[in-house]
Amino acid sequence: MGKPVILAVDDDASVLEAVIQDLRRKFGPTYRIVRAGSGQAALDTCEQLRQRGDEVALFLSDQRMPGLTGVDFLERARKIYPNAKRVLLTAYADTEAAIRAINTAQIQYYLTKPWDPPEEQLYPVLDDLLDDWRHGYKAPFEGLRVIGSRWSPSDYQVRDFLSRNQVPYLSLDPERESEAFALLERYGLDDRRLPAVLFPDGSSVVQPTQTQLAEKIGLRTHAEKDFYDLVVAGGGPAGLAAAVYAASEGLKTLVVEPESPGGQAGSSSKIENYLGFPAGVTGADLARRAHTQAVRFGVEFLTQCVSGIRAENQYRVVATGDGHDVSCHVALIAMGVNYRRLQAPGIERLTGAGVYYGAALVEARSCQDEQVYIVGGANSAGQAAMHFAQYASQVTMLVRGESLQASMSKYLIDQIRGTSNIKVETRSEVVEALGDGRLEQLKVRCNEQDRTVPASGLFIFIGAEPATGWLPGEIMRDPRGFVLSGPDLRVDGKLPRLWKEDRDPYLLESSLPGVFVAGDVRHGSIKRVASAVGEGSIAVQFMHQYLARF
Repeated sequence: MGKPVILAVDDDASVLEAVIQDLRRKFGPTYRIVRAGSGQAALDTCEQLRQRGDEVALFLSDQRMPGLTGVDFLERARKIYPNAKRVLLTAYADTEAAIRAINTAQIQYYLTKPWDPPEEQLYPVLDDLLDDWRHGYKAPFEGLRVIGSRWSPSDYQVRDFLSRNQVPYLSLDPERESEAFALLERYGLDDRRLPAVLFPDGSSVVQPTQTQLAEKIGLRTHAEKDFYDLVVAGGGPAGLAAAVYAASEGLKTLVVEPESPGGQAGSSSKIENYLGFPAGVTGADLARRAHTQAVRFGVEFLTQCVSGIRAENQYRVVATGDGHDVSCHVALIAMGVNYRRLQAPGIERLTGAGVYYGAALVEARSCQDEQVYIVGGANSAGQAAMHFAQYASQVTMLVRGESLQASMSKYLIDQIRGTSNIKVETRSEVVEALGDGRLEQLKVRCNEQDRTVPASGLFIFIGAEPATGWLPGEIMRDPRGFVLSGPDLRVDGKLPRLWKEDRDPYLLESSLPGVFVAGDVRHGSIKRVASAVGEGSIAVQFMHQYLARF
């Protein structure tokens, strides 16, 4: 296959020539720039490209064309190349039509003419879209393969770790794909010891630990230095935002994250109310962008857990899961929260074998034409329901409350109501999970009546709780384990005795001076991505104030 194609469409020959010249100057070395003088001619070109096996990366179409308008063309072109990015060129008078096209033709962006200078008005937009396309493009597969049973918890953990770290892989189940046995034989592996991860260079790991897998795919598992200005515990939105702002302002920054950048938000199938993304953004994509931005500023990422934090004179020392200590001037607690466990017979036994906490997007395609149940009524549950509805024959939401209105955003409620294969059952709960080695049935209580239903997937979103048991006693928490900070440290208007400073704690500073907290793990936080990003960003300002005292 040759270069991927950028197809520009405009019935005005002079405008089309200007578009082509701008595109060639910037993208010519990497993409083949193709033109069409009408919507119908562009559709004919698409068919020819598809027959030759060429890929289209981006469509750039004018709106006002005779015959097919730009929106009509992009909507029809999406059926031929569904993964290509779609950009509409409009005059100022067409802005309303362009906004409507975000829904109808699912365009990713619209540009008003003229776009001079292209270095400011055109190239940054297309760069961003083409970067997204390259990330999602699935070329003929030559990467690593995971061999294991879909219903094995250890196989699920491997696949989930790779997916969350955005490592492409092909999953093969020996029960369904005969190719799996041939590969195991070629690599000299025992089919009784799975999962096995096979690499293109001929190497393999069998039943790997998370650390082994991280090292094998090139993630850093040992800190490069012994000392940093800032160590961030947790790589969710709050931790990533703090890392970006701190590093951009010259602080040497380390992020310690045991799984993957993005945290719980990274597994969201679609976030539609985050500022600046009118068509929505997946949690994985948002995490990828933030991670790339942080790395560009020199942030170091470490795939490890944090096991302790303490003060040594004016320094703070963070202990990592590999037994090493990392010193720093300031530290940030931003590890977010874990999903609360569902207490019902069979749930723990079948976790990872049909029962999952969170969206578990790695399982979505496997649920094709199956019946899936989602427990929970907040935004994360609604986003998961919309995503799984693309694959499952039926998605049933089990909600303990009387309705979704009290816990879910209206835009999600409206989308769920308009999706025919999503059913919401209020005053409902899971009583028991049933199955031999995998989830097969659920016993559900609805309006105080029990019934047993077939189910292949149960995805649980029943609130969250912080995993802060590792924190020392010097860091105060509320009765639920959320970290107290700033004014919340006062009891009856007084600071606790363990606060020894001759100043009030900064807004996001914990009871251990120089240790800050941001995001969902903080007492009183708003459990939204935008809020976490904001807290991580402003925490850096308070860190500067703290550091200025030395």
